[in-house]
Amino acid sequence: MRNTRFRGAAVAGIASLSLAAAGLSFAASPALAASGGHHDSGQAHHNAAMVGGNATFSNEFNPYSSSLNASKTAGLKQYEAQQRNRLAHQATAAATGQETLSYGGGTDGVGVMSGHVKVYLIFDGNQWGTQSTNSKGDATFSGDVDGAAPVAQEMFKGIGTGGETWSADLTQWCDGASVTNGATSCPTNANFVPYQSGGVLAGVWNDNSAAEPSNATGNQLAQEAIKAAGHFGNTTAASNRYAYYVVLSPHGTDPDGYQDPNTGYCAWHDWNGDTTLSGGAATSPYGDIAFSNQPYNMDAGQNCGVGFINGASAGELDGYTMTLGHEWHEMMSDTYPAGGWTNHVSGSSYNGQENSDECAWLQPGTAGGAANVTMGTGTFAEQASWSNDTNSCAISHTILTHGGGTGGDTVTVTTPAGQNGTVGTAASLQVKASDSATGQTLTYAASGLPAGLSINSSTGLISGTPTAAGTSSVTVTVTDGTGAKGTATFSWTVAAAPTGCTSAQLLGNAGFETGTAAPWTTTAGVLNNSSQEPAHSGSWDAWLDGYGTAHTDTVSQTVKIPSGCKATLSYWQHIDTTQTDGTAHDTFVVTVNGNTVGSFSNLDANTGYTQESFDLSSYAGQSVTITFTGTQDGVANTSFVIDDTALNVS
Repeated sequence: MRNTRFRGAAVAGIASLSLAAAGLSFAASPALAASGGHHDSGQAHHNAAMVGGNATFSNEFNPYSSSLNASKTAGLKQYEAQQRNRLAHQATAAATGQETLSYGGGTDGVGVMSGHVKVYLIFDGNQWGTQSTNSKGDATFSGDVDGAAPVAQEMFKGIGTGGETWSADLTQWCDGASVTNGATSCPTNANFVPYQSGGVLAGVWNDNSAAEPSNATGNQLAQEAIKAAGHFGNTTAASNRYAYYVVLSPHGTDPDGYQDPNTGYCAWHDWNGDTTLSGGAATSPYGDIAFSNQPYNMDAGQNCGVGFINGASAGELDGYTMTLGHEWHEMMSDTYPAGGWTNHVSGSSYNGQENSDECAWLQPGTAGGAANVTMGTGTFAEQASWSNDTNSCAISHTILTHGGGTGGDTVTVTTPAGQNGTVGTAASLQVKASDSATGQTLTYAASGLPAGLSINSSTGLISGTPTAAGTSSVTVTVTDGTGAKGTATFSWTVAAAPTGCTSAQLLGNAGFETGTAAPWTTTAGVLNNSSQEPAHSGSWDAWLDGYGTAHTDTVSQTVKIPSGCKATLSYWQHIDTTQTDGTAHDTFVVTVNGNTVGSFSNLDANTGYTQESFDLSSYAGQSVTITFTGTQDGVANTSFVIDDTALNVS
C-alpha cells in the first residue's frame, strides 16, 4: 500500500479521523470517504476501486514530523493515546481481531510470492547523473545527493543474510488452490512464501535514455517497469512470476504527485493491470508485472521519515529504507493487490490495509515499533509488519516451515554452482532435490533460464542449446504432492558464439556421463552403465540393439558448426554379435543431416573399442543433426556400443 506522510489534515473538509497502526488514515470529503482503494496508495483517484474491487490502500503518514501545524498536533495527541491503548491490549487481543488479515482469493491465480523473489532496481531517468561503481560493486550516481542508490542495493542484497529475521514473518503467508477466499490462516498444503535466504537483488539498471517526467503518472511508472522486464530478458509470464521491479525516481521529481499537500505519500506498490493507476492500467506483453513507485523521498524530509530512527544526519535515509522494506513486505504478501493478504474486517479502522500498513510509523522503542535491522550487508532502518500468527506487529519473527513450523515436510534443492555455456553449443544440468517425506512425486520448474533452455518438469533436467549471450539469474522451484516446495537460485552465463575458428568440442553430454540422454535424443533403453557392455571411459555408454529380435535404436544430437571451421566427428565403437554365417545382417549407420558418413555391420565386430572419425568441414556454418542408427533383423543378436563422442572444431 501507499506509505503516506502526515499530510491528511491539509485535505479540505475532513469529516473524521481514523487512527490506525499504520499511521493516520483520514476519511475526508465524501468523495474520499466513500471508499478505501488498494494499490499501496492513498490518492483519491485510486479510492474508486476500494475494498471489494481490485484495490485497497491506506494513508500512511509519518505522524511524528516536526513540521506539523496546530490542528495536526491535536490529532497526533489523540493518535498517541489510541496507540498506547491499542499496544497495551495487544498481547491479549483475539487472533481474529481488528487487524487480522485475510486472503483475497488471488489475482490471476497469484496471491503471494511463493518462491524466491528477484528484485530489480530501476534508477529511472538521466537526472540520476553519471554512473560509477563503488568498492562493493554497487552502482552510484553523481545526481544522488543523499547516497541512496548503494544503500538500496545493499539492503536487498542483505535480505535473508546475517541471520536477519525481520523478513521471516512473511513465511506465514500463502496462496494456492487450497487457500479459500477469506481465510485467516493457511492449510499445510498451501504454497508458502519461503524465507528469502541469500539476498534478493537480481539486477540494477539506470534507464538514462531520457529524463523521468517531473510528475510521472502511475501508468508511466508501470510502463517503465515493463520496459525493465524486457531489458533484463524477463519476456514471459513465467519469468516475471517471481520478479519485482522497483522504479526509483531521481532527486527533485514528484512521481504520481507524492508531494501533493492533499494526497501526499512516501511510496507505493502495485501491478501493471490495476485500472486505478493514474493514467490507467498498462498493457504488458510479458505477463503480470509487480512493481513499486519509490520517490526520492528524502526531499520530503521528516514527512517521509528522515531521522525517524537514527536522528539528524545519521538518519537521512531512515525513511528511504523503511519505505523500500515496507513496500517489499507488502508485495511479497499481496503481490497483485488485492489478491493476497489484506484487512477485510468490516468496521475496522484497518480495513483495506496490508501487513506493513498496520504497523507503519510506530515509534522506535515501542511494541512493534520501527528499528534498525542488521543483515549480512549492514544495518538498515525498517518498519515492522503485521503477523496473524502472533497477533502483533513483528520486527522479528521465527522462520516458519510451511506457515506452521511443525508437521510439514520439507523439499531441499541443492544450489548448483554458477553455469557457463556458449551460444550454439548444447548444454545440460541435472537439478538435484530431496524430500523429507517418503513417496512424494517432485515437480520441477525454473524461471530466468537463458533463451533456448528448458527444464523437464518430471526429471529436473535442464537442457537445450542457448541462443543468446548474457548472464541470467535462474531460480529453480521444486514442489512435492503436498505443496511443499524448495528453491535454489544460481547464475548462468552464456558467451557469444566464437568468431573465426576457436577450438572447441561442440557435443553436449559427449560421454553420456550424466546418466540421462539430453541433449541427445534416444530411443528407450539405450543409456547403459552395466558391466555387460562396459563404457570406454567413465561409467556410461550408449548401447544400441542387442535384443535378439528385430529392433532399431537411434541416438542423435543437433549442433551448429561455426563458419570457416574445420570440423571432425569422432567416437569410440564396440560391436558384439552372435552372427556366424559371414553375412551383414545387422547394420550401424552414422548420418549427418540424413547423409551417410559411416556404415558398419555385424561383420565389423571387435573385442574392444575402436575410434572412428569423419571430416564434417563441409558443413561449416550449418546446423547439423548427427544420428547413430543401429538395426538388427532378429536372425541373431548384435550390439552396437558407442562412447566418448566428440565434434571438434578448429
